[in-house]
Amino acid sequence: MSDKRGVVAFARGLVELGWEIISTGGTAAALKAAHVPVTPVEQVTGFPELLDGRVKTLHPAVHGALLARRSLPEHTTALKQHGIVPIDLVAVNLYPFQLTVARQGASFDDAVENIDVGGPSMLRSAAKNHESVLPVVDPTDYSTVLDLLRSGGITPDIRRDFAAKVFAHTSDYDAAIAAYLTPRGNELPARMSVAMERMQALRYGENPDQRAALYVTEEPRGMRDLTQRQGKELSFNNLLDVDAAMWAVACWASRPACAVIKHTTPCGIAVAPSASEAFSKARSTDPLSAFGSVVAFNTVVDQTTAKAMSDLFVEVVVAPSFHAEALEVFAAKKQLRVVELPVSDGARALDFKRVRGGFLVQDQFQFDASERGWKVVTKRQPTDAEWNDLRFGWAAVASSKSNAILLARNEMAIGIGAGQMSRVDSAFLAVHKARQQGHETSGSVLASDGFFPFPDGVEQAAAAGVKAIIQPGGSVRDPEIIEAAERHSMAMVMTGKRQFRH
Repeated sequence: MSDKRGVVAFARGLVELGWEIISTGGTAAALKAAHVPVTPVEQVTGFPELLDGRVKTLHPAVHGALLARRSLPEHTTALKQHGIVPIDLVAVNLYPFQLTVARQGASFDDAVENIDVGGPSMLRSAAKNHESVLPVVDPTDYSTVLDLLRSGGITPDIRRDFAAKVFAHTSDYDAAIAAYLTPRGNELPARMSVAMERMQALRYGENPDQRAALYVTEEPRGMRDLTQRQGKELSFNNLLDVDAAMWAVACWASRPACAVIKHTTPCGIAVAPSASEAFSKARSTDPLSAFGSVVAFNTVVDQTTAKAMSDLFVEVVVAPSFHAEALEVFAAKKQLRVVELPVSDGARALDFKRVRGGFLVQDQFQFDASERGWKVVTKRQPTDAEWNDLRFGWAAVASSKSNAILLARNEMAIGIGAGQMSRVDSAFLAVHKARQQGHETSGSVLASDGFFPFPDGVEQAAAAGVKAIIQPGGSVRDPEIIEAAERHSMAMVMTGKRQFRH
């Protein structure tokens, strides 16, 4: 048992039911310390643990006891002939290979020593012979197993379910080892397996006629760490918006940020000295669209922030944590889903997009706040206030669907145009949305997630009074784009980096 959660209570429960316990070194010591009767495995095999524990259970006395088919007389005769006592239940936790290689600074030797050999062998033997041997691989199943044993309710279907769980677990384990040992260089691996566990069944998918469930990986600070504090069951679409919302606020590591998300793209986003101010600013981007939204914060939500949200219908509010007083305020809205989810720590991971008959795989997008490669390409330099808004806009537009245009003032979005077929349409929509909500576009700045293919988007911005633009650059018409900005006395910054979000 590498993971000793609940092992003493489990073993004690088995002993109370009349079972005898066999165990290897560390777990046997833990059971003895808890006064649980246990037989060391070397008394069963007749051999001590060898090679620093690399060989403990790889022995006929163990695997014969697991693999013997109790319904075949020749198998039971062979067991008696060699003095082998059948084993009826196997509980194993594999060496923590995935946790080891995920640890910063873990060496290759550390990784190899955490490749379990005997554990998977015992689990696979037990799972193969699950009609007679119950394989248990998940510590969260211990109490269930004890209840089933007490009631005599271990049916063939339950045994098959436990066996299937074992083979899925060992498959995931082997896939993680294969991925670690496969040389990568600058290329993605030639073959890959993605290990996922069903965390939650969902009522339906994007539409009511689609089956759905939430599956999670071992990725740190991911959906596996989601905790729902109150409210109705999260839906498929809620979870998509929750994920998009937390990515949107992750760009700011040291300042409170709030994003208001509809259909996985922001309809409001802002930073401020406090969470409540960030919410008020983000909401004011587009109060109409904020109805029925998902609202995310990158910091703790306090009572003041919760009260500021009290008059708005929100589907989900998500943050890394909530003060108890904030939860008391939210409790008045029984249908509101309140979710805790860590902000991404920026760990490099892979991103998968389903296509017919396969997946597109890419490095997960990571916002780069370093400003490496940024260049002011116009004669006019941005003012200090414009620089603040340009930096904000560049971070904020990264979370909007491409083609994305975002107008910003005082470190809040005042108009967002996203997901349009042409960039000039996105610019038109951003200006339209800003004016629709009463925002003054004159003096604002504009952020574009991709380059301007034609000057028309710049002309649209100039007509709205935009004074500075930040965009990747890289168009064959960049000289025309810059000339248009110069003609309207605009400042333009090119970052050299595109931020598409398809």
